[in-house]
Amino acid sequence: MEKIHNTGCSEIRKVVISGPESTGKTTLARDLAGHFQTVYVYEYARDYVENLGRPYKYQDVVHIARKQILLEKEMLKQARCLLFYDTHLEITKIWFRERFSRYPRWIDRALSGSAIDLFLMCYPDLPWIADPVRENPGQRRLELFDMYMAEADRLGCPVTVIRGLAEKRLQNAINAVIAAFPALGTKRDNHGIDS
Repeated sequence: MEKIHNTGCSEIRKVVISGPESTGKTTLARDLAGHFQTVYVYEYARDYVENLGRPYKYQDVVHIARKQILLEKEMLKQARCLLFYDTHLEITKIWFRERFSRYPRWIDRALSGSAIDLFLMCYPDLPWIADPVRENPGQRRLELFDMYMAEADRLGCPVTVIRGLAEKRLQNAINAVIAAFPALGTKRDNHGIDS
């Protein structure tokens, strides 16, 4: 796969990689950012919960949500044409609802003002890989997938479902981004090679 050189963009397009646990979101965010020569907003929640040393509480998730917003602001300054998100507030909102049966109402305002251009919704067709911070194996992944889809729909954002294993999954995501933003597909890298 050839990379494209992202210069001359009038605005940053925001692309959220969403979906249930163990569906390749982090790998996809990193690889898409590399392919399109930009940056991504990493998932703060994972690092925070892994290093907490105790079960997380409601206020921990509030802290995670606020930190994720700050990280987005930092990465927007570094982005080139596109900014990818390894996670976003719609996942945090559903995490609150599922775990605590409530969530801070400011999250709805933040979501409404987030101006996301595209959701890449990772389908749970990858094998589940357990780790200490994952909580939702099996059928729960499909249920959460539907919840995330409903939330993206509520926000009125375009959604492309991403399926496939390894390189195929990445290529499907690249194709979805180029389909959503056709001008990116016509840029050339420093060697004059079309992406």
